[in-house]
Amino acid sequence: MKIKKLKSVIIDGSQTQRVLLMKIIEEHPELVLDGCYRNAIEAKLKGLDNSADLIFLDIEMPLINGFDFLDSFDGSPQVIIVSNSSEYALKAFDYEVTDYLLKPIDIQRLKKAIRKAIRHREASMENESQGEHLFVKSNFRKVKVNYYDIKWVEALGDYVRLETCKSNLIVLSSMKAFQEKLPKDQFLRIHKSYIINLNRIDQFNNTVVEVDGKTMPLS
Repeated sequence: MKIKKLKSVIIDGSQTQRVLLMKIIEEHPELVLDGCYRNAIEAKLKGLDNSADLIFLDIEMPLINGFDFLDSFDGSPQVIIVSNSSEYALKAFDYEVTDYLLKPIDIQRLKKAIRKAIRHREASMENESQGEHLFVKSNFRKVKVNYYDIKWVEALGDYVRLETCKSNLIVLSSMKAFQEKLPKDQFLRIHKSYIINLNRIDQFNNTVVEVDGKTMPLS
């Protein structure tokens, strides 16, 4: 399976490590360098967008550390932590990072982490091709959600709430961005605040739609 190149971003305070990471990225045809920054503030000021697929991230950075950056990043990239200390490892895996590397970086260990990221992308693409589910980032974890299980999606400011058969999930996303992830033949935005699963409709009229007992405005 041919995969789309992973848009890769480096955020690291060490010039030596940045140069090394850039060199290794160039050696992997599956990766393409999309940005290189000294710290999280520089990344934000220089317009790092949310489309990054893979971030090589330092933890100890001025003002905004690596974890604070991930909390504020409106995207779901794979993350390879590159740190001077192992003390953050347990917390890092709460964020479901792809790997955790210690400085100075061991080249073979780095290449192994990159192969893991590539395999993860391949698996994600295979899942997407099946057209049955998606993964969402909620409470620092990536959760698999079957399309059929989604009842509706509700706008909550900068977030959306997924009402599913199994649970409710709060996801950092706009309604427009989330709608683009859903199959158009299965989901419909009936109101600025609601997207519904057409297979879950109980009844409707000219003004409201009822889905699994909940009445929502139709506009």
